[in-house]
Amino acid sequence: MTRLQKKRLTSIISTIFRTAVLIGVSYVIIQPMLTRLSTSFMNVEELYDQSVKWIARNPTLYNYRQCWVHMNYPQALFNTFTLTLVVSVLQVAACTYIGYGLARFKWAGSGLLLGLAIFSLVVPPQMIRIPLYLHFRFFDLFGILKGNPINLVGTYWPFILTAITGSGFRNGLYIYIMRQFFRGMSKELEEAAYVDGGGLLTTFFRVMLPSAVPGLVVVFLFSFVWQWNDYFYTTMFMSGKNFLPQALEQVASRAANVIHATDRVAVMSGLVQDNFSTVINNAGMIMVITPLLIIYLLMQRYFVESIERTGLVG
Repeated sequence: MTRLQKKRLTSIISTIFRTAVLIGVSYVIIQPMLTRLSTSFMNVEELYDQSVKWIARNPTLYNYRQCWVHMNYPQALFNTFTLTLVVSVLQVAACTYIGYGLARFKWAGSGLLLGLAIFSLVVPPQMIRIPLYLHFRFFDLFGILKGNPINLVGTYWPFILTAITGSGFRNGLYIYIMRQFFRGMSKELEEAAYVDGGGLLTTFFRVMLPSAVPGLVVVFLFSFVWQWNDYFYTTMFMSGKNFLPQALEQVASRAANVIHATDRVAVMSGLVQDNFSTVINNAGMIMVITPLLIIYLLMQRYFVESIERTGLVG
């Protein structure tokens, strides 16, 4: 066998190996979702049928109809989308100017501030739950309203205030991403703008910010997905409101409470109850993540390009 043939054989084996690894990893990632998707179209009886594995014998939209009604899906979708969009936009704005400041300006304590921002990622939110709740339950604006505090619980203000101050959910990661992105940009861009008479804000908004679109896209999508799926903070600040994570948690019990004795799943006890919850919850999960999949499909090209340009793949 010649050297060229050996090289081609090695290349073929390497390609086959990489393909097999990618298929295996993809299956591990996608298989749970495919299982939930197939189960969401089944009825309870088919979960007992050992001959039914992936494709339902009699596909039904019954589970989706139950979720649509008992999740109050249109209202929950609107509430979740509104809150997520507002928070994501504010977090992008706040983390962008914070990251720019940490990347381009040096002062005593800037390194410590960046370290604290990154350290916030490893602090369990349960540790600050009580003080955070009390802070917004008796909000006194740094003591100015001490005699007459305002109750911000039950409003969007806790999310807005934490977002615009760069202290919201996962903001340490977003600050780090934008800081690394601005550090990688050429300083000659700023210097040229300063020479042309541009001030600090003019340089930032007209020169640096347009060049930071890839970083903005990454931060926005990360923020959108995590806020969309947030259960902890939404439950703490918006208890009793109808958002998708909270609606999904209660949909199975709500649906079971209205099942009549003449229904095909009338016996709501034991294993039947568990299987009924399974098919309803799976349908609900598909309805919760479908908007995210649509957004990803629409922005996939921009997201991949942005990930590559920010250097997160390395």
